Amino acid sequence: MRFKNIFIIAFLPLLLVTGACEQEYENPNAATSEAVLNSVDGLLGMVVGLKRSYSVGATGALYGMVSANGLTTKELYVINTGNGELAALEAGGGTVGNSNAFISNIWASCNIVMSNSELIIENASNIPDAGTATAVQVYGHFFKALAIGTMAQFWEKVPTETGSAADFLNGDFVTFKSRNDALADAISLLESGVSAISATPPSAYFNSKVGTDINIADACNALLARYYNMLGNNDKAIEAANRVNLTRKSVFAFDALNQNPVYRTALVNNNTYDGLYNFGLKDDLAPSAADGRIAFYLGANPQTNVKVQGFFTSDTQEIPVFLPGEMMLIKAEALARKNDLSGAINELNKVLTKNDDIFGVNANLPAYSGASTQAAVLQEIYKNRCIEMYMSGQKLEDSRRFNRPGPPNGERSRNYYPYPLRERDNNPNTPDDPAI
Repeated sequence: MRFKNIFIIAFLPLLLVTGACEQEYENPNAATSEAVLNSVDGLLGMVVGLKRSYSVGATGALYGMVSANGLTTKELYVINTGNGELAALEAGGGTVGNSNAFISNIWASCNIVMSNSELIIENASNIPDAGTATAVQVYGHFFKALAIGTMAQFWEKVPTETGSAADFLNGDFVTFKSRNDALADAISLLESGVSAISATPPSAYFNSKVGTDINIADACNALLARYYNMLGNNDKAIEAANRVNLTRKSVFAFDALNQNPVYRTALVNNNTYDGLYNFGLKDDLAPSAADGRIAFYLGANPQTNVKVQGFFTSDTQEIPVFLPGEMMLIKAEALARKNDLSGAINELNKVLTKNDDIFGVNANLPAYSGASTQAAVLQEIYKNRCIEMYMSGQKLEDSRRFNRPGPPNGERSRNYYPYPLRERDNNPNTPDDPAI
């Protein structure tokens, strides 16, 4: 159960997550909740807080999803098996329990982001300037949709709304939706956001306070393409992907205080986890030795010494919200599933031959020369998603959608995660755990 309390990182003390409910700790020297929600700068601070809450720290959703997804789908391995929570994710099956810290952190972080997003959406109208108010509201839509979509990648059912403390005390507990229905809610938020920001761009004041590290129009359209693709709505996925400007970056930005969580928590110490040779891909999925993405993601000597590179080499390195190659591969997949194989191969070739990616993710390979059958083209698309989008946190969803071999002896160690104990202990509406 998630209480819709206030977690305003720019103004209030850092939150503590205990049990299933986010609790509010008052600071007599801090601004009141009412003052923050009625203040332009207060709401802008909450937008900055959303980005931080999702992306920064070992308990944030970003670190949790990259780590859990990578171990569950065998693109990472645990260096020190004394890291029991990580080793459980790698082993999968019944060893992944309801109290696993990584899945609990993904769940808690996403619910905190969702709760704060709702507050931002509800109070954006308190801002008199249209360009600032619209941008604040659309950021709320984006981050709430991102939180919902992140949970839908790992759980069979998820909540899409948070409740109040009064609801909890009255026995009115948060309900769950199927992941398809939850994704539909996320899409509705994003469609609304795209319409609003297209009509009223962010103000200069908003950009000066929040930054331009995320182009919110591109980010909303990229998530729309991703979630429509997850739902199998091929035409809508293509439409959304076509609206994304692939020459602009949208990133989670970090600095000396708010550090890249994957690098700082897992990779700087050489004692947590690291990447696997050939991205963990074998047989027909193994990359060509000439693939430029091998060195980009796995280092200069991956045959003898794999060391994750990519977007995880320093405390201040940016992590993309989405990659240009993801949009190309979404279009390729959607066209292939529509049986437009020539169109699918054309989009696939944009990824294979790419040498000018804005993030440096360049395969620099010849065009596709395999069989022009739906099965063969889809397998090549899946292979390139595994390579192009390495450690993006999306491979578990991809593995299920492409019907790759599952547990116990397949390419992933679980299909979905069990629900965190903190939710089950406090919400009688929590669904049964999946078998595996």
